Amino acid sequence: MNNINQTTTFNEMSGEELGEKLLKSIQEMKAGEKARVSLVPPNEVTVARSKTGLTQAQFAQALHISKRTLQEWEQGRRKPSGAAISLIKIAFQHPEILLENYNR
Repeated sequence: MNNINQTTTFNEMSGEELGEKLLKSIQEMKAGEKARVSLVPPNEVTVARSKTGLTQAQFAQALHISKRTLQEWEQGRRKPSGAAISLIKIAFQHPEILLENYNR
């Protein structure tokens, strides 16, 4: 349902109906029930960083890039190119090498 239809639906509800929906939602959340679960598989950059055990800031520092650039890669808004791809492959296959370089 898009936002326009949701807004129209909420506008057509009485205050009591809306209150009941909200109460039911809160009760479901407290009970640990989930209406929807979205699983997003991690991309290669995220997996490579995870293998090193480094935080985003530490991994970015090890690659000599900004933390923001790393976040853009991990969220799929940008893609690494050139030497960065090679470094990420090394981090994925041999995380100890990146860790050794980071700890210097």
